Amino acid sequence: MTSNINKRKHQNEEDKTLKTFTFKLGGIHPEENKFSAGAAIERLAPGKEAYVPVSQHLGVPAKILVSKGDQVKTGQLLAQGEAFISANIHSPVTGKVKKIDQYPDQSGYKKTMVIIDVEEVDVWDDGIDPTDTVIREVPADKSMIIEKIKEMGVVGLGGATFPTHVKLMIPDGKRVETLLINGVECEPYLTADHRVMLERAEEMLIGIKILMKGLDVQRAVIGIEKNKPDAIAHLAGMVERFPGIEVAPLKVKYPQGAEKQLIKAVLNREVPSGKLPLDVGCVVSNAGTALAVYEAVQKNKPLIERVVTVTGKGVKKPCNLMVRIGTPIQALIDHAGGLPEEAGKVVSGGPMMGKALNSLEAPVTKGTSGILIMQQGETPRKEVANCIRCARCTVVCPMGLEPYLLAQQAKLEMWDEAEGDMIMDCIECGSCLFECPSGRPLLDYIRVGKSKVGHIIRTRKN
Repeated sequence: MTSNINKRKHQNEEDKTLKTFTFKLGGIHPEENKFSAGAAIERLAPGKEAYVPVSQHLGVPAKILVSKGDQVKTGQLLAQGEAFISANIHSPVTGKVKKIDQYPDQSGYKKTMVIIDVEEVDVWDDGIDPTDTVIREVPADKSMIIEKIKEMGVVGLGGATFPTHVKLMIPDGKRVETLLINGVECEPYLTADHRVMLERAEEMLIGIKILMKGLDVQRAVIGIEKNKPDAIAHLAGMVERFPGIEVAPLKVKYPQGAEKQLIKAVLNREVPSGKLPLDVGCVVSNAGTALAVYEAVQKNKPLIERVVTVTGKGVKKPCNLMVRIGTPIQALIDHAGGLPEEAGKVVSGGPMMGKALNSLEAPVTKGTSGILIMQQGETPRKEVANCIRCARCTVVCPMGLEPYLLAQQAKLEMWDEAEGDMIMDCIECGSCLFECPSGRPLLDYIRVGKSKVGHIIRTRKN
């Protein structure tokens, strides 16, 4: 208790000396547990087999271009995203296609994957520069940037995995003024973006300049929570060489990294219900995505690897790993010291918005930001009791919703009422579930309700 009081006092003192921003409505302060914040990025060697899903993005699965027995190079196109919202998939390794089959992904459901027997030495596909040499000049124009990002299969690495090239294709009548870079990483435990901002800052900043050029904007703001003072100081010094880019320190509050909350914190603009950041003149991209954009445009390198945090209170070696897509999650856990005896649950992502895994053989995908091993004492939910009408869930909801009401409407299948009470505005941050003293499964019901109401809305439009 004393340490928490001292920590809060220290944060308050920082607030007085450093101008910080935040959103005003709702929010919570879960324990941060950033155990891997000081762990430099390590490169994890590929295993004997790679399991590459053809759907690692929001939208339509990519169309497979290879067959069983084909020899593939690292970075070679495996599957092509043909729909407007889709993304290309490339081989993360060199080897032979063992089979194309249905295999469980992180959701536990079987999905189509290209399974590759991995060879020890990488043979890179033609035109790819895998070296660490930094290329600073950006000769590509706007159309070339968008096409290259599309070709290299870049998607948002913050979790949503929305194809990045689509974000850059601004519809007629819309105007973007500001690019926001999400370096918040407000999920407890996760530190992948933190390490990218420290260790790959120059490449990330060049990636931001590329995104600015692709959007034709003159201003970019990197939002970083002030629990990362080293990243704030490091980037604040570096942006002096990158005109138009600035750093915005943010108060520590979850879910600061959600798009609408970040926009409110940095630009003091509110995205209306049912609208997008584009409707208030901005585009939001993740810090890790900016690095991937740099590699795509400057190095002709597809998105075949990403930084993943492996952490937890019982983990022997919390770490940040540069991992090839398709690597079984078991390999990451083995590198971190193995599964602790007291492990109760393994989560893909953070504890607030992550999803529990039912198999450690599921592969890393473009959207895998972290692997969290939770102890048995952390995993049980509270015993569900009657709602006591305390309204805490309403107070902490960053979207201004009434979670207790939406959950009850979903439970009773009152879909019209749930739609009218804006269930689709829920960002599934879990703040209501975290705060509820009665242990009610609010988010579980709301997710079910969102799925059903979303289906009804889509059917109505068609």
